[in-house]
Amino acid sequence: MITSPAILIIDDDPDMSAGLRDNMEVEGYRVVVANTLKQAQDIIFNQDFSIVLLDLMLPDGSGINFCRQLRQQGFTPPIIMLTARSEEMDKVLGFEVGADDYVVKPFGLRELLARVHAHLRRKPTAMANNDTAQIGIAVVDFKRHQLNCNGMPVEISAKEIHLLHFLYTHRGEVISRDTLLTEIWGHQGETSTRTVDNFIVRLRKKIEPEPTKPYYLITVHGSGYKLTEQ
Repeated sequence: MITSPAILIIDDDPDMSAGLRDNMEVEGYRVVVANTLKQAQDIIFNQDFSIVLLDLMLPDGSGINFCRQLRQQGFTPPIIMLTARSEEMDKVLGFEVGADDYVVKPFGLRELLARVHAHLRRKPTAMANNDTAQIGIAVVDFKRHQLNCNGMPVEISAKEIHLLHFLYTHRGEVISRDTLLTEIWGHQGETSTRTVDNFIVRLRKKIEPEPTKPYYLITVHGSGYKLTEQ
């Protein structure tokens, strides 16, 4: 028997939650609603959720912090943040702690459903063929989401590890910013290519001997970025 994907909605607005639940159920999804982060924490690892819709501001804490906590606990399904805040830095922060997408309220239901469908169609990139790799001055374990430099662990977010893995899989190729937005963030839409640039800067600080003079993760002006074949 085929089981419908399960969606966890974490939002303290009862009208918003009810509307989303009803429309998601019409689409054939199984839906669970949590109105607080505590409720969400109590149930999120007890069911096999396919995707999470997470409000940024909740009565008992920040969705940003909760997203970070989930990724640190090994939660891997896609997380789409729902928020009334649209500043670029808010989006960047959400991606840095492991969010997969970002929808600004008020949003169109069709847009949200399209993003949910897209994330559920997209399977996580298989990392078993190259679990561990030497990239620049770092050793990366893609499967365990770990990065070590000179034998010391370095913090790396889920989004950074996925970006680095994509570049490593396509090393030697020039990848455009738009391609990276589509492959790593799932869409181009509202997300600026500056988001990609910011993440590239962060990765360079972790893999380059001299981040301001990159040797391994280089910019190909007018085209995009390339991870050199080592």
